[in-house]
Formats: sequence, C-alpha cells, structure tokens
Amino acid sequence: MKSKCVFEKADINVLRSDYSNCNYLSDTIIRIIISMNSICSFKPLDKPVSHLYFFAMLFIKRGNLDQLLESLTGDYRVYVPRSMGDGTGYSLLGKSDTNYEIGEIRSFDPLKSFYFLGREKVAEDFKKDILRDDKPPCIVGAKACDLKGFKILDFVFIDDEFGDPTYMKARENGLIISADCTGVGETCFCTAIGIDPWPESEYDINLSPVNDGFIVTMGSEKGLDLVESNKNLFIEATKAQVKAIKQNRSTIKSGVMKRAQEKRIPVADRLKRVIKKKFESDIWKDASEDCVECGACNTICPTCHCFLLYDQKSDGKLARFRIWDSCMIHDFARVAGGENPRDQLWMRFRNRFDKKFSYFPEVLKEIGCTGCGRCIAACPGKIDIREVLARLEV
Repeated sequence: MKSKCVFEKADINVLRSDYSNCNYLSDTIIRIIISMNSICSFKPLDKPVSHLYFFAMLFIKRGNLDQLLESLTGDYRVYVPRSMGDGTGYSLLGKSDTNYEIGEIRSFDPLKSFYFLGREKVAEDFKKDILRDDKPPCIVGAKACDLKGFKILDFVFIDDEFGDPTYMKARENGLIISADCTGVGETCFCTAIGIDPWPESEYDINLSPVNDGFIVTMGSEKGLDLVESNKNLFIEATKAQVKAIKQNRSTIKSGVMKRAQEKRIPVADRLKRVIKKKFESDIWKDASEDCVECGACNTICPTCHCFLLYDQKSDGKLARFRIWDSCMIHDFARVAGGENPRDQLWMRFRNRFDKKFSYFPEVLKEIGCTGCGRCIAACPGKIDIREVLARLEV
C-alpha cells in the first residue's frame, strides 16, 4: 500500500479484507501508521475512533514549528520547555517567541501540574461554577515518561459520576505536542519500567528532532486535524531522516538501559512480586533513615495525585481550596481521634512503594512509576528509588 504525504481516511471493513491476519483488526478499531511504503507500527488506539488513518511521516522545519506554535496561542495557553540551569522548565510562549528547547530529557515540571493544579479554588460561596481561564493548555515537548503518567491520573480523576471537572476539561480540550528524548539523564530509568524514551501514545502530534527540524507523527484525530489545517508547514520526510530518527532512538534507549542495568533494577514484571515478598523486610526502616519527610518525591512525581481540601475566608467570602498532599508526611493518614495507621516514617515509605509497584499493577495493570527519576533529583536525603528497588531484589 502506497504512503501519501496527505493522509486519508479508510473504512475498517476494507482494511479487514486486506489485513485479515492482523489480530488487532478482528474486533477493534486500530491505528495503522504506513510510512515509506511499509507498515512500521501496529498500535491499538487508547480510545476507539470511527476511522483509520494512513499517512507518511512528515517533516517540519524549526522555523515552521515556530509559526505553528505562535498560531496556537490564540486558542491555547502554550507552554514550552526552556533551558534552566542543568535542565529545562516550562513557561508560557509569548509573541514572536522562539527561545525554547525541543528534545533533551523530561523537564523539571511534572506534566500533572498543568492538569491537576498544585493549588486550586474548587468552590466559593456555594456558587455553581468557578470562573477559570477559558483557554486549555497546550504542552510542547512532553516526554514519554510524563505521558505514561496519564494512565494513573485518568484512572483517578476521570469518571462519569465522580470525575474531577477541571482535570477532565483540560484533558478533553488540551493539546499535547510531545517529543522524543535526545539525551540520557543521570536519574532516568524509564526502560526498566517498560517505557521507551519516545512517546507511543497519549499525544496529539509528536516531534522527533533531526537535522534542522523534526519528524512529525500524529497520534489522535485532533493532531490529524491540526496538521491538515496547516499543510503548508509540512513536507514528507526523506528516507535519510527516518533512518536518522531510528538510529537516534536506538542510541538513547541503549543509554537508558545501560544506566538502569548498572543500578540492578528488577525487571518490570517482577516488581510487584518483589514488593509483596519483601513487605515485612527491615529494608524499609533502613532505606527511610535519610528521609526528612519533606514530600518532594510526591510533589515532583508525575503520577502522585493525593490532595487536601481546606476552607479559607477572605474579603467576607468563604472559599474551598485543593492543594497537593504528600503520603510521606506524618499527618497524612491521621484520622479523627488522632489515630494514625502509618505513624512510623518507614511505614509511609513502604506504602509509597507498595502503591506504585503493587497496588496499581493489581487494579490497573499499570506500574505507578514512570522511571522519570525526578524524585531522585529532588530528594534532599539523597534517597535513590533505583537503589531501593535493587535491594529488594536481593
């Protein structure tokens, strides 16, 4: 089947006749990416759609990407990664603003901070609605480890009856322009969790840096619409560019795998068994000795989602706020009457590992850690989650 620079829709029944040996096609709608006259990937869509899409890998020059992002500021709050010290952090894109970095590794900021705010007014004087910024977020340069965090956050905050309206609205209306990692961080270990250092889902379009621009792939109908409405900014990628991307990905993955192997992290499918086996081990007491109970590991984590509600009176009005909470803090699990089922620090330390590597794999079939390594970098006690996991394997 010949690839085309301009994508087209095809009916699923037609594809079944052409690809009857593909298991995915038997009872679900899938995305088939056709690139350079060959099928390069079979991936089930996260959510069913009514059509399949065929398209060649596209290329966009850096200058054209600048133009595309500026055009999005009319409909979105566009956040771009910028160089900050030894890494990158997000800030709003301004007019004629081209000072941003695509690639490298994940930013300092976890992606959750744009969807599940650190502090947010959720109610005021019994009003039905709270006025908020009408523009949804557009996150540029999001990495695979952050996108994987949506699996956990969506499970917690999206529900027909008890879902979080702010989160759900941002997820539905927001735009994600993700990017491959082009470096290996000192604390990265995504491959040990079963994640590749390039996005494979949860994005609208993805950017893979090459030469003076980016290979572009689309991951949603919203992304396809965005490319279609800006066709003049894209051209079909060359075979040499596609080859370069494959080599870049292989090199980065090997680098992350090497770093993870050096830390002797248990393979992903063993983590749940390891946690259960060592649940009563003295390792938890020993490993938590350097913890100062600051909660940095929770706030910087892309999947941690616990929160606290409190009321505040100001200018004669009563408002309720939600703020991030931390399961590592002593009073987190305290209940009425002062009782605390996890009054010892090592118990809270163990609970954090148990939830990420045992609870979520059991109820969601997903590990609650993405291997981003932010908690390692943020911890003032220099506690390394990789070293704790390695000790549990012994």
